[in-house]
Amino acid sequence: MNAPSPAIEAPIVPPRPDKVAPPKPPKRPPFRLFGGFIRSLFILAAVVLLGGAVAAYGLYRSLEAGLPDYRWLADYSPPQMSRIYAGDSRLMAELAAERRVFVPIEAIPRRLQQAFISAEDQNFESHRGVDPIAVLRAVITNLEQYGTGRRMVGASTITQQVAKNMLVGSDRTVLRKAREALLAIRLENALPKSRILEIYLNEIFLGAQAYGVAAAAQAYFNKALEELTISEMAFLAALPKAPNNYNPLRFPDQARIRRDWVLDRMLEDRVITPQEAAAAHAETILARPLRRPEVVPVGGHFTEDVRRELISRFGQEQTQGGGLVVRTSLDPALQAATEVALRNGLLAFDRRRGGWRGPLAKSAHAPAEWLPALEAFGRPPGILPEWRHGVILEIRDREARVGWFERAHLRAPAEPRTGTILLEDLAWARPVIPSQGTQPVRLGNPPRRIGDVLALGDVVMLEPAPAAAAPATPPRAGAAAPRADRVLLRQIPDVEGAVVALDPNTGRVLAMSGGWSYERSQFNRASQAMRQPGSSFKPYVYISALEQGIPPNQRFLDGGVEIATPQGVWRPGNYGGGSSGGYVTMRSALERSLNLVTVRIAQEVGMERVSETAGRFGVIENMPRFLSMSLGAGETTVLRQAAGYASFVNGGRRVEPTLIDSVQDQRGRVIWRSSNRDCGACAAGPEGGPPRFTDNRRQIADPIAAFQITSILQGAVQRGTGGRAGAGLNRPIAGKTGTTDDYKDNWFVGFTPDIVVAVWIGYDDPRSLGQGETGGTNAAPIFREVIAAALAGSPAVPFRAPPGVALVRIQTDRGETILEAFRPGTENAATVPTEMGSGAAARVDSGLGGLY
Repeated sequence: MNAPSPAIEAPIVPPRPDKVAPPKPPKRPPFRLFGGFIRSLFILAAVVLLGGAVAAYGLYRSLEAGLPDYRWLADYSPPQMSRIYAGDSRLMAELAAERRVFVPIEAIPRRLQQAFISAEDQNFESHRGVDPIAVLRAVITNLEQYGTGRRMVGASTITQQVAKNMLVGSDRTVLRKAREALLAIRLENALPKSRILEIYLNEIFLGAQAYGVAAAAQAYFNKALEELTISEMAFLAALPKAPNNYNPLRFPDQARIRRDWVLDRMLEDRVITPQEAAAAHAETILARPLRRPEVVPVGGHFTEDVRRELISRFGQEQTQGGGLVVRTSLDPALQAATEVALRNGLLAFDRRRGGWRGPLAKSAHAPAEWLPALEAFGRPPGILPEWRHGVILEIRDREARVGWFERAHLRAPAEPRTGTILLEDLAWARPVIPSQGTQPVRLGNPPRRIGDVLALGDVVMLEPAPAAAAPATPPRAGAAAPRADRVLLRQIPDVEGAVVALDPNTGRVLAMSGGWSYERSQFNRASQAMRQPGSSFKPYVYISALEQGIPPNQRFLDGGVEIATPQGVWRPGNYGGGSSGGYVTMRSALERSLNLVTVRIAQEVGMERVSETAGRFGVIENMPRFLSMSLGAGETTVLRQAAGYASFVNGGRRVEPTLIDSVQDQRGRVIWRSSNRDCGACAAGPEGGPPRFTDNRRQIADPIAAFQITSILQGAVQRGTGGRAGAGLNRPIAGKTGTTDDYKDNWFVGFTPDIVVAVWIGYDDPRSLGQGETGGTNAAPIFREVIAAALAGSPAVPFRAPPGVALVRIQTDRGETILEAFRPGTENAATVPTEMGSGAAARVDSGLGGLY
């Protein structure tokens, strides 16, 4: 066997460089290339998302750090005006820093709520502050309308609008919208939907200077919310978009189109039926702009006292912005009669004692230019509505021509008028002779010609006289008949006065006049002026004696008294300076207002007891124990005197005068009430029968003593110094006059079983009213006029006697037979004191040392 031959290997020849082909790159699979792109894109997206998240978180933290506190909205109450109402529910005043009307959500008609929801935020009940669907819809709409010039569509929910209006403002930036949305979400988590809607409906601006639906209902339709029709509700809901563009008075077609759109949305949301929608579509939008409610034209001082009391109780902010509803006790008809009565009394005194104090001013203009000059002068404060102010245009011997202007209404042009002032009407206009100190005004002789009173260019007050009125004094023989254009010269009195009328059973102040005019002086002389009461204080001395068992027919010496004091001997005297020198009963002494007997009674009971009585009745607290105080030398107010006398007629119970009956907050809850009477059965309903009130007023005087002093004061009107107070009224009236030293203060305080009236007259700067000017002369006629107005049409009611009082027929010092009221067992207790002697003046040591 032969072995194989070895293989012959060919030699390896290296290739030539120019013949070598380049190497081919290896082929990658297609899926690896696509996966790398996806991976890069994912990494980029992750980086962008992470960066966006970090940026969003930073933006969120930045927005959150700058968010305002929203939790106060839970208790938010928008500032709104408070209203004061009279006893007959007529508006007296509005107190407000901003004119707003807040209505709680419970009082807003449900359909009105739904109208705003349909128009502004259909998903309000379901979203959580931001409505994503509305946002997406707004984005698509804005993209479609981009470049058309139309206004961009918003997507703010009601909650976002609350956040914008109340917290973040209304600047147009993306950051503001972000903060608004974030706040809206938080508000939804913190507040119920009803509270958010309540804030929205009371804060939204709806044009015509109206904020909130209640103000808008008044501004456009002069209606309350419950009076609105469906059409009017839809119109109000159309306003938030652009209030000024849908004003029905300026743009009625746009207002109707927008209202119809809201009605369609309400129909879509099934808030209204198709029939209601059709009727509302057919209804015309009739705008009736708001007319300010009529305000009671009287009671300025009363209203001011109410305002001060509200501020004292609730503070300035709550009073002017708390939306309080204040019910007062004012009787507008009686208040008007009271103001007229006081002004009549002051005018009567001024014409008798005041004289002519000169013109208001002098006009330097020519007679042809008197109208512009008079308009520039302005209306004098305190001038009565029926008075005018004019310029003297011509002077003659017995008459003067005067010009003034009239206006049919406030915005009407001035129309000139002229009239004639007659000398026969100027007998009262005597010149005033200057006096010093507290001396009374002295007057010169009556004028003999017009020039003694008036001069060309004088600016004076006047009153057009009724056509049938006769001159104040008969014309002289042969004088011409009075001209038909006769006017009367007028001036505002210097003397002032005050009147209070209140219910003695409740203390409710029915009328209060604090002076001639609130416009002239806001100082309330009825409640703020401290004046000496004079003899009107004496009943508190006498009731102190009656409470100690001294009978009203007890006799005291009407003789001179000398009281030793560190300043010398005090010798009081009766009015007119005389005394009988004999004994008179307590009744006769008070009816005749005898000072000497009053001092002796005060000594008998002790000034400590009299001071305690004055404090119990609330007339003078902590009264000094001087015998002169028994004659009214202390100081008190007209309001306190009225309340003190009220305790006489109501059986001796303390009376706290009140001006405010109740105060309600903006939600109608009573937060204060003046009545302190308890009524435990009031909540039982009609099944328990008529409720019975518990009178928990403090008993400050014995009922029998209170009736005794009432009986004596009734005699003071029938037979004593107060005769003018009840003249011609033919009904039981009790009261007491008061006149202080030098006739500086005149008083009359009196009452019937149902009303108490206190009257004061005097100068603000105390000085004499003049010799013989007493309370019976000046104050009593004013009292009578007020009482006549208060009791007109009501039957005469006798004073109510308390149980146990003994009525005994006796004879008075003047021989008249009357029924006297006695405490049981004291009918025969009266004695004639002998320790003071008879006739001659008795010298008594006051025992007061240096306390006089």
